[in-house]
Amino acid sequence: MGATVRNVTVGRQRLRVAVRPGTDPARPPLLLCNGIGASLDLLDPFVAALDPAIEVIRFDPPGVGGSPVPPLPYPYPLLARLAGRLLDALGHDRFDVLGISWGGGLAQQLALQNPRRVRRAVLVATATGWLMVPARPGVLAHLATPRRYWDPGYVRAIAGTIYGGRMREEPELVQRLLYDYERKLTARGYLYQLAAGAGWTSTPFLPLLRQPTLVLAGADDPIVPLVNGRLMARLMPRATLHVYPDGHLGLLTMKGELAAVVAGFLAPDVSR
Repeated sequence: MGATVRNVTVGRQRLRVAVRPGTDPARPPLLLCNGIGASLDLLDPFVAALDPAIEVIRFDPPGVGGSPVPPLPYPYPLLARLAGRLLDALGHDRFDVLGISWGGGLAQQLALQNPRRVRRAVLVATATGWLMVPARPGVLAHLATPRRYWDPGYVRAIAGTIYGGRMREEPELVQRLLYDYERKLTARGYLYQLAAGAGWTSTPFLPLLRQPTLVLAGADDPIVPLVNGRLMARLMPRATLHVYPDGHLGLLTMKGELAAVVAGFLAPDVSR
């Protein structure tokens, strides 16, 4: 069954939301939190590969895709509260969460603020915020601008440098992964997402998280060097590290393999 896309108003913020129903209503839904600048459509291939028993919820953060730009920037704690209220509006008390890259910071914050509601967490190609082991300056310079979402030629030229993995040998693949879906991104929305993580770090609270957590880290990820995944897994008391042989976009380039890993981790009969 395909996803239904609609607008949901939470407080004063309208959010574009996609819900793919699961075939097992007894299982908690999985909330997906996307990377910076990317609308919910980017993860269509991963959702299609994921176990159909799992209900999957995605949303465009304020200022991205079909969600309007808010009047003021928002920090991660406020966005985590907004996401929690979205799950309330959809009728879910408990849920699992998966966050990739920038969305991984949001997933960590959600787990902290909702210790009883978040059952399990999956952190993909992400780190601890400003206390992470940083990418090289050249990579960070490319990330400071949303140009890669607007200029296909530019992103093909830098694909291997910033995304690593298969993009080093197949930079043309980025066209299909990043452009063959509906998206809208404003410069202000992108800056607000950058501001959300400014000064934020999860390092002090990761040891407090009690949810079973799966850390998926790419062996060749220029944006989030592998050492970050190893450090996060050591800081969390119930974390499992899975290193995959690809780069920052591994959730898309290895969607079948990683969807199976994620589904296995989220299975009700797995004890952690």
